[in-house]
Amino acid sequence: MAAPSAEERALLERGVRAVLSGWAALQLAVAQGFGGPQSPEKAAWLVGALLEFLSQNPELTEDEVEDFLAEVMDNEFDTAVEDGSLRQVSRELLSVVTRAREGDVGGVGEALAALARRGPALASALANARSGHAPDPAPDHGPVPDHAPQSSGSSSEEEEEAMECGTPPTAPDGWTLVRRRRR
Repeated sequence: MAAPSAEERALLERGVRAVLSGWAALQLAVAQGFGGPQSPEKAAWLVGALLEFLSQNPELTEDEVEDFLAEVMDNEFDTAVEDGSLRQVSRELLSVVTRAREGDVGGVGEALAALARRGPALASALANARSGHAPDPAPDHGPVPDHAPQSSGSSSEEEEEAMECGTPPTAPDGWTLVRRRRR
C-alpha cells in the first residue's frame, strides 16, 4: 500500500486523537496515573503508535484493533478494559480510517462532531475521578450482618500478630488490604 497522503494522514491523526480523547477508559487511566508518572506521555505515544499501526495494515479487522488496544492498555497502563469500550473504540477508529482513506473530510468531520458531543459527560466523569469523589454515593444497605467482624479493643494486638506472621492485617471494616508485589 502506498503511504498515505499528507491530507489523509492529517485527517487520520485528527480522528485518532478525537477517538482516544473520548475514550473514558484511557482518559481515566491517564488521569489516575495507571501508567505511572509517564501516563500522559504514554497516551501521546499511543496516538502515534495507532497511526502507524492503522497506516501499515490496510486490511485490519475490529478484532485486530481491539487486541492491539487491549495489549497496550494492559502493558502500558496495567489496565484490563472489560467495559465493552474496546470494541466501540476499534469500530470508531476503523470508521475514521475508512473515511480518511476515501478523503471524506465531511465524514471525518461528522465523526469528530459526534465524539465532541459526548465530551462534556466524559469531562464530568474525569473531574469526579480526579477529585476522588464518586458521582453517586453507594446506598446504605442497612445494618451490618451478625457474622461480620466486629471491632474490638484488641485490634492493635491482632495487627501486631498478623505482621509477625507475614499476613496483612484486617482493616476495621473487615476488608483485607492486599498490596501489589514489586516487579
